[in-house]
Amino acid sequence: MPSSDSRTPAGPDTQERPGARQFARAAREAGADGLLLLPPYLVRTPAAGLVAYVEAVSAATDLPLIVYRRDNARFGPASAAAVARMPQVTGFKDGIGDLDLLSRVVAAVRGALDGEPFQFFNGLPTAETTVPAYRGIGVELYSSAVFCFVPEISLAFHAAVRDGNDGLVDALLTRFFHPLVALRERVPGYAVALIKAAVRRRGLDVGGVRPPLVDPTPEHLDELDRITEAGLAVCAEAGAPR
Repeated sequence: MPSSDSRTPAGPDTQERPGARQFARAAREAGADGLLLLPPYLVRTPAAGLVAYVEAVSAATDLPLIVYRRDNARFGPASAAAVARMPQVTGFKDGIGDLDLLSRVVAAVRGALDGEPFQFFNGLPTAETTVPAYRGIGVELYSSAVFCFVPEISLAFHAAVRDGNDGLVDALLTRFFHPLVALRERVPGYAVALIKAAVRRRGLDVGGVRPPLVDPTPEHLDELDRITEAGLAVCAEAGAPR
């Protein structure tokens, strides 16, 4: 009789364990239009393994994929180019912030695709603070957590960047975004907790965070209110809609 630790791991012909491929199919069945593919949980893998991971998820669904470069999913130029050639992969979202490496990734992908459309996103927390730097290497798209609670500020910043209004960009960075980042960095997990708290402060009850994250302290909530009002004041001074 085999011992209890001699079990054979599930292979391609055995029942599939819950994972990215199963969730990708479930998203398709639920009516999703596309997927943001997060890194494999916990494990560190070689470049070839990361490429195989994206390939396996792509094979499980016909939805377009944007691949999230962050944490342990550190695609380099060669592996990024290999992934970008997959027909269902339409973009990379960068959450690493290594601009030297990202500039080489962008160049490698664009060279591999020979002019075919491909999207690059700045996906850092409070991405507005790094928008000028990312735009310098050709990454103009970004995601904005600020849009969740003060879309007025988010839209005003985006318009200022688009229109070349450097004065408004600098004012919003100085009086709103940089103070928000400084507050965020005081407690691990505030990148999530502050946004949820800010949404609640503006009237939508989305609840608090779950352990191991912690909700902001009363003092930090007061500071968050002051930062938000300062950003809205900049928008008002510039004539942006409030």
